[in-house]
Amino acid sequence: MNTDSLGSIFGVLSQTLRIYSILLLIRVLLTWFPSIDWSNAILSALCSITDPYLNIFRGVIPPIGGFDISSLLAFLLLNFLEGQLYNLSFI
Repeated sequence: MNTDSLGSIFGVLSQTLRIYSILLLIRVLLTWFPSIDWSNAILSALCSITDPYLNIFRGVIPPIGGFDISSLLAFLLLNFLEGQLYNLSFI
């Protein structure tokens, strides 16, 4: 495998993480609206995609003062990984 194809793979992985980060942001913002019907097919799919990742951090960081800050750590790690993959796509 040459370096161009490896760079392309890293680029695709970086874009995938960027899209996932957007989905994660939408999920977190929607939690601010308690009257949302989460049984909606689209919202249910969004939860099934993002909750496994968020649950990792929810188990590590308990809510502080009623606020769930675990999503901040989830975003930081995801953005760090996305940046590293993006940088590797130019090697």
